[in-house]
Amino acid sequence: MTKVVSTGATRVSSPSGRLIQFPKRHLILAAGVSVTVLMLIGLVPAPDVEANKTRIPVQIDAHKPESVRNQLLAITQPEQAIISITPAPRARPKQQNTKAQQEAQQEARQKAGQQAQEQAAPGRWQQVTVQSGDNLSNLFSQQGLSARVVYDISRTPRFGELLTNIRPGQTLEFRINNNNELTRLRYVRSKLSSIVFHKNEQTYQAEEVILKPEIRTAYAEGVISNSLFLASQKAGLTEKLTMELAGIFGWDVDFALDIRKGDTFNVVYEERYLDGKKLANGKILAATFVNQGKGYTAIHYTDSKGNSSYYSPDGRSMRKAFLRTPVDFTRISSRFNLNRLHPIFKTKRPHRGVDYAAPTGTPIKAAGDGRIKFTGWQNGYGNVVFIEHPNNTVTVYAHQSRLNKRLKRGSRVNQGDIIGYVGSTGWATGPHLHYEFRVNGVHRNPVTVKLPDAKPVSKSEMARFKQHTADILAQLERHQGTMLAAQ
Repeated sequence: MTKVVSTGATRVSSPSGRLIQFPKRHLILAAGVSVTVLMLIGLVPAPDVEANKTRIPVQIDAHKPESVRNQLLAITQPEQAIISITPAPRARPKQQNTKAQQEAQQEARQKAGQQAQEQAAPGRWQQVTVQSGDNLSNLFSQQGLSARVVYDISRTPRFGELLTNIRPGQTLEFRINNNNELTRLRYVRSKLSSIVFHKNEQTYQAEEVILKPEIRTAYAEGVISNSLFLASQKAGLTEKLTMELAGIFGWDVDFALDIRKGDTFNVVYEERYLDGKKLANGKILAATFVNQGKGYTAIHYTDSKGNSSYYSPDGRSMRKAFLRTPVDFTRISSRFNLNRLHPIFKTKRPHRGVDYAAPTGTPIKAAGDGRIKFTGWQNGYGNVVFIEHPNNTVTVYAHQSRLNKRLKRGSRVNQGDIIGYVGSTGWATGPHLHYEFRVNGVHRNPVTVKLPDAKPVSKSEMARFKQHTADILAQLERHQGTMLAAQ
């Protein structure tokens, strides 16, 4: 007898209580239908995520010969095995992050951003002062930078090679980030000049930074009682300004022989300031010098082409074509004398030059522009240099301890270039320079010969020069009047 169970499933049993064995193909067909139904059930979305779909009802006959579970059991293991089949999970809506998760994500993003900023930051400045014996490699190595960085930065166009010329007292300022990368380098050459190197991807770029100081004018005056140096020091002039003053008037006044007690000078010069602090003195703008009652006035002028020099108020150059004395000497040991008694041979032999006594090694300067006619050894002269100048003029420099090896016959020299050093080679009893001045082959006394002037102010510049001269002389006279009133 067949019973109908209220759950909708049908159980068929034999009188002995065992399940009835259906044909195998029936069981396979039933299993296929069951699997198809399960797949359809898995694909149907949950009610809470459905959106206006057309429902297609599927009706399954509740009065099947056997339940799906029992049929599967019969197919796979009809004896005792039990197989658990889990249906596919239904799609669930994406849950919103909790507040704690959001805070954790925000904190992670902040830490990542902070770390990226630290890695990208240029770093802090580290300043190093160059000492004697330092070079670029060891200075970079002290900052933990490799030789590769030195190589890369020294190849920076235009400015990289300048780093090889660092000098004691200059400074290098490094900026290194957390990745130990050099992001900036500042080479401070002076208080007004520096070169800044920037890291640009894998290479460096550089620019020169020039600070413009504030220019102020200052005034000084003095009366000579002993020497120019003592008088200028008392007036507040530095040694450099004193040498410049002597150089301006040196073609007209011999400061070793011509200075007299009571000689006076007045100077207007520049002072350079940066951020309210004095950096250094600048050039002399104008000056007067009274020597043995004769006055000289010099004015600094820069023409429209940028050439600068000192001129008299009427436009004549203060320079001469030749230096009066080509060496800084202590005294004249022997003057120009055609009837001199020779100190070695004790016979009268003409002395066709002037001997300037000076310590061995004192630099000797070319008296004027020209070309080397001879450099080497000659009996009597010892180490000697002959220079050929325009207008058939020749100057001679004898008894040198050593010669400038860079100068050869035919070399071009300019007035003031070092051609050698004082010595006592040849027929000499002590260190001195024997100096001769020859014009058209005739010896002239170097002390008294009239020296030709250098080029004056050109006609095209004269109007501009006159205006400049009027302004600077008015300034000089105003300072003189102020000093006289104060006295």
